[in-house]
Amino acid sequence: MSLRDEELPELVLEPERYELHALDDGAGGLGRRDFFKLLGCGLVVLFVVDTALGQESGNAGRPRNRGGARPADLGAWLHIGEDGKITVFTGKTEVGQNIRTSLTQVVAEELRTSVSSVVLVMADTQLTPFDAGTFGSRTTPDMGAQLRRVAVTAREALIDLAAESLKAERGTLVAADGKISRAGSSESVSYGELTKGRKIEKTVSNELKPTPPGEWKIEGTSVQKVDGAAFVTGAHKYSSDINLPGMLHGRVLRPPSFGATLISVKTDGAEAMTGVKVSHEGDFVGVAAPDSLTAGTALTALKAEWNEKPQVSDKQLFEHLKTTARDVPGPRSPAMEAALAAADHKISETYTIAYIAHTPLEPRAAVAEWKEDKLTVWTGTQRPFGVRTDLARALNVPPENVRVITPDTGSGYGGKHTEEAAIEAARLARAAGKPVKLVWSREEEFTWAYFRPAGVIEVTAGVKNDGTLTAWEFHNYNSGGSAIETPYEVAAKKIQFHGTDSPLRQGSYRGLAATAN
Repeated sequence: MSLRDEELPELVLEPERYELHALDDGAGGLGRRDFFKLLGCGLVVLFVVDTALGQESGNAGRPRNRGGARPADLGAWLHIGEDGKITVFTGKTEVGQNIRTSLTQVVAEELRTSVSSVVLVMADTQLTPFDAGTFGSRTTPDMGAQLRRVAVTAREALIDLAAESLKAERGTLVAADGKISRAGSSESVSYGELTKGRKIEKTVSNELKPTPPGEWKIEGTSVQKVDGAAFVTGAHKYSSDINLPGMLHGRVLRPPSFGATLISVKTDGAEAMTGVKVSHEGDFVGVAAPDSLTAGTALTALKAEWNEKPQVSDKQLFEHLKTTARDVPGPRSPAMEAALAAADHKISETYTIAYIAHTPLEPRAAVAEWKEDKLTVWTGTQRPFGVRTDLARALNVPPENVRVITPDTGSGYGGKHTEEAAIEAARLARAAGKPVKLVWSREEEFTWAYFRPAGVIEVTAGVKNDGTLTAWEFHNYNSGGSAIETPYEVAAKKIQFHGTDSPLRQGSYRGLAATAN
């Protein structure tokens, strides 16, 4: 363990979150050195990985397998200020599952301190290490374990420092109530006193043993929800609550049908309105105005001509999914035919699955602000680093010039992996030269967001009188291959997923294909 005060790389702090408006340097935030000074210049525990550079840039990659495990370069770090306040950084997002409280409990447990002493900084691409996203119910088993290792390492480092400070044998020291005490005496030193004025780095250890569940005093107990009072009083801020000086309100022109392309648009009516700015890039047309009512009026003033294509109706949907299958089922094998013939009973059924909207309480929303060539976007998403990459690509700016801040998000259910509102707000803000807030209407959320896939499932099975399955043939068209394998023993089986042409956008949804299959 070393005590250093070297120069720190630049970091930008979100003024809204930390109420440090007066310290904003006019370029979007504070330097990293200033940030740590504000935290108390205390102990920093850094999880060191081989690809730290990629992690810092947010380009360290996606999960290396489809099982939801984090990539090796995902880290988390922790800071203890001289006032004893513990700040923990994680790229995970709070989407209504209350992980801010549960992850806080993990850290408080291992650092032997109170829940109120721990503050989580979450889902900020400028402040938190790279994270692939919040999905697959992996936050507790993966990030919880990660922060546990960080907190255990911090606790052991503090005991080392206390042994030096108190001139005591390490084995006589105990961590409790945010301080290190010598057993059998009144001597103690607080975490803040130990870290005052020093930056102490230490690699997180995987060898240190965490507290056994049977000895937990904070984890596994019912505690008051962190920031609970703000939620129930309406003081808690979501993306749609963010307000910036000089901010405009945006609306986007939607096509009359799916897949329609823009032929022409007349914008003079909207542009004649006071304070209205129009953005037109290819098929994208939007307006920004001083208030949402004016923005809506300006949107209706746009006169567009569209090239539409035939639409698939509800009645045609399932036949369309079958006829556009890219992997058409081949003939049954002789073994399958024999197994069906040997069955005492044979049944064939077709099941259909509708598209389902996620229906989050909070529709998609974003606030975008440009300062020279740097972009900051506040938006509710489950993938802030992924959205940063998408923004950089769509707007042709370097990823290091894009910052995504994710306020707590009003539910997602797998439906907020994409960046639509963020890109739309950023385009409008760039055209207007001012910050722009864009909040999707409920109608837009139900129409233009992606859906849980619709599908057709065909099942043919043969069974003997004693209940033994002799044959199982299962075809899933469009609604996914997850959990498609039968759990039953069957000698002859044919199980296939068939990709198709989906008329609607589709994507992640809780349970997804596992539920369908």
